[in-house]
Amino acid sequence: MYKAACVLTLVLAGVLAGCGGMTQTQSQDPPPSNNPPPTPPPPAGSLNDVNHIIYMLQENRGFDEYFGQLNNYRVAQGLNPDVNVTPANAQQLSYDKTTFFTPFHMNSMCVEDLSSYWNESHNDRNHTDPTSASAAMDGFANAAGGNSRNSTPGYDINGQRVMGYYDDTDLPYYYFMATQFAMSDAWFSPVMTNTPANRMYAMAATSHGVVNKPLTQVNISTIFDKLDAKGITWKNYVPDFPNGSSLKPFPIYAKALNTKIVPMADYFTDLQNGTLPQVVFIDRDSKNGLDEHPGGVQIQKGAAWVKKIVDALMASSAWQDSIFFLSYDEGGGFYDHVPPAPAVSPDGIPPVLGTNDTCTATTGPACDFVFTGFRLPNIVISPFSKVGYVDHTTIDTTAILRLIEIRFGINPLTARDAAQPDISNLFFDFTNKPNLTPPTPPTQPTNGPCYITSLP
Repeated sequence: MYKAACVLTLVLAGVLAGCGGMTQTQSQDPPPSNNPPPTPPPPAGSLNDVNHIIYMLQENRGFDEYFGQLNNYRVAQGLNPDVNVTPANAQQLSYDKTTFFTPFHMNSMCVEDLSSYWNESHNDRNHTDPTSASAAMDGFANAAGGNSRNSTPGYDINGQRVMGYYDDTDLPYYYFMATQFAMSDAWFSPVMTNTPANRMYAMAATSHGVVNKPLTQVNISTIFDKLDAKGITWKNYVPDFPNGSSLKPFPIYAKALNTKIVPMADYFTDLQNGTLPQVVFIDRDSKNGLDEHPGGVQIQKGAAWVKKIVDALMASSAWQDSIFFLSYDEGGGFYDHVPPAPAVSPDGIPPVLGTNDTCTATTGPACDFVFTGFRLPNIVISPFSKVGYVDHTTIDTTAILRLIEIRFGINPLTARDAAQPDISNLFFDFTNKPNLTPPTPPTQPTNGPCYITSLP
């Protein structure tokens, strides 16, 4: 009787407890919460999340020329001024040695051509001792003035144009993209010479000794041969089809023409149809004056063309797993204050030089492919790109080839690309995808004045 009353009393009190020496407890359930469960962290990503690697090289522009004023723009956007930009004391001695030229803002969106050939590039790097290991970076105006004096007509005979620069008022699209995505201030062309050899490096990680134009077909493998062997899809989109392909010096040109080397219009079609291949190289449009090459080409029109290409990618289904590298084939002979970097010879093949070429009569450390060329403007555009990131690691264009090799399990082409750092660890955040919803870039004006007969 006592025990039953005790149990009844305790149950009514909401407590289950023993009486008369018996004890047993049970805690109440916690009250329901109105707070949602914490969001789990995103799964860790990797380079394997990338299914499209695209690269495009415009023509002959230097880093200081295009991005030497970038810190001013970055500060205005609330970013750190951590780009290695044109120093306040930058100058070049005129060809006639009467004055020092300092940086100035270009008014014309065109400029008289310069030479970036082997001889002039070595002169740019060290005017008095072009074959040495020392980089004085003092011969840009001399080389440009000499080129003008040997041209008909020549206008800037003392080489002042090498110190001209553009800023965000001229190239708002490039400045916006360089701060919304990632970039490098230590990205170099592969070799101190002009376009053909540098484009060969961008295809094959070597020029096979070529320092100007290949006189015969160069019978070596390119990155695209390696992709074929692995069953990786690729295309070379060519605005000036078919002769404008950068693959023309190699045997693969004949094998892939009209199947994987195709007109530029196919790029836009492939994006619309969801058939963009895994690796893409986009050639420059020299035929329509959209390559940004010095010598009468209006650079804003080239920048607007790049915008059209990238806008199409960002609007497509391919955007979510793509990387787009925009850079230039070589520096064009414009002043840059950062010396070419030490590099490794890709294959031990020495430069094939003419009788009047620098290094023919006098040899020196700069007479082999053991230095890069000059710094290049560049932007790394991807949903994975770190926003506003600036990398300072020394690389050259063959780092793109190395990234392709790492992603698709391909051995390096040469010692040059093998020596490049794994840039997947530099520019990207594969876990958070910072730019999965791409930003809206500004309109790129194309109506700036274009003249080459005077400065600025």
